[in-house]
This record gives sequence, C-alpha cells and structure tokens, in this order.
Amino acid sequence: MTAVGRSVATGAKLALLLALAALVLFPVALTLTNAFMSEREIAHHYGALDGADAKESEDPAAMPTERVTIRWVPEAATLGAFADVLFERPKFLTLFWNSVRLTAPIVLGQTAVGTLAAYAFAKLIFPGRDKLFFLYLLTMLMPFQVTLVPNYLVAEKLGMLHSYGAIVWPGVFAAFGVFLMRQFAAGIPDAYLEAARIDGAGYFRAFYYIVLPIVRPGMTALALLAFADNWNMVEQPLLFLTEPFRQPLSVYLSQIASGDRGVAFASSALYMTPMVLLFLYGEDRLVEGIGRSGIKG
Repeated sequence: MTAVGRSVATGAKLALLLALAALVLFPVALTLTNAFMSEREIAHHYGALDGADAKESEDPAAMPTERVTIRWVPEAATLGAFADVLFERPKFLTLFWNSVRLTAPIVLGQTAVGTLAAYAFAKLIFPGRDKLFFLYLLTMLMPFQVTLVPNYLVAEKLGMLHSYGAIVWPGVFAAFGVFLMRQFAAGIPDAYLEAARIDGAGYFRAFYYIVLPIVRPGMTALALLAFADNWNMVEQPLLFLTEPFRQPLSVYLSQIASGDRGVAFASSALYMTPMVLLFLYGEDRLVEGIGRSGIKG
C-alpha cells in the first residue's frame, strides 16, 4: 500500500472512531448541559414529549414547542434543578447511599474472590481443575435473566429475600471476575512460584508477595468494570427489594415522572458523577489491565 493509501485508510479509521465517540458522548453531554436549564426552558424545548398543548402565556418562551428542540447551551444557567434534587427531595440522597451500600461490597468482594480463585485455577494443581473452571464459565454464557429465577429461589430458601444479601452475594461470586483475573495469573512465570516454594513459602505467602503485586493492574480493571456493571443495576433490585426506600438510585431514575425533566437531568448528572470520576482516575490502569488480560501462560 502506498503512503497516500495508508494516509487515506488512517483518516477513514480516525473519522469512524470520532463518529462512534460522538455517538456515545451525545447523551452524556446533553444530560450535563440540560441539567443547568430552568424548568421553564426545559418545558419550552421538551414539552412536546409530554403531549402538552401550547397555551396562552405572557411569556412566549414558556410555551412548549410543537416539536422537540435539542438545545446544548442554556439561555441562563441555573443550579435550581440540583438544589431541588439535593435539598427538596431527600429520597434522592437516601437512594444514592443505597446504591453505595449495594455496589461497594460487590466490588470489593468480587475483586477479592476473583483474585484468589484465579490463583487457584491458574497456578494450583488439583483434580478436575480445568473441568471445574469450564463449568464455572458456563454461567457467563447464560443470559442474565435466566439466572434471576434460580437466585430468587436460593435467596428465598436462605431467608435473604428482600435484603441486600440477595443481591450482594451473587455479585461477589460472579464468574466474570474469575475469568478476567485468571488471564493475569496465567501470565505469571511458574519459575517465580517454584523459587518461592524452594525458599519455604507456602501458598498464601507466595500469593501475597508474588502473585498479588503482579496482578494488581487486573484488580484495578476488574474493580472499575464491576462498579460500572453494578452501579447501574435495575433488574435485581426490582425483583429482590420490594420496599421502595431500600432500592438503589438506578431504579429511581427509571421512575421519574416525565413532567420532572429538570429533576431527571440533574439526577442523572449527579448519578453519573462517581462513575466518571473513577474512570478518569483509573483510565490508564483500566486500559493496561484489559490489554494485559490477553497474556497467555
């Protein structure tokens, strides 16, 4: 391929990636900018979604348009929607901390269990190891909805129904964490562990001083991915938690009335903030972790 052809191919790939990035970032940017709009301005631009009819008003700008008009820059930026969410609606903060109480133990538990199980499946020799790992991974091939009913029946038998445990424990022992971390553990040279055993180190000591430092990027990547997955959960809380004030914020966002679009924009902006901050902080480690997960032992 000539230099001109390579330049054209590179430009086409770059244009495609930029188009995909713009498509993904479009709803995020729209949510953030519209969160600073007043209720009057939101009703004017998005009132057609509610089927509202134009009514006579002294302020024409307050009348809804016949069509939805997307506006990126507010006419007059205001924090009214955020104040309404944080101070006038105590339910928001209650459900926000419910999300934290659900997500934090799942992330910590899945990272710990995934790392320990990956060490066993990758570096320890025991009968049926590969077959057991294969059966363990079969749960990843099942649709998520298929496992909800068995989890419900197990939680009912164990007396954990309508409690956080019915959601936390299945998340802690999810197969994805084991699969991801095993890719890291499999890339550790066996000579390192053999040298540790010659020096008298046991399994746990070798894990702590040799395996753990090497797989730390994978643990960071797993923690970020597990947080993103469980921070946005909706189906599990709807099934296992019947009390509205015990449900996470993700359920609340899906139930906001269409007439409260300002509250919906502000709530969504606040809801995505922890995830955005974590990914900005751990972006390099996430890329490194996902890249190194393809190492073959």
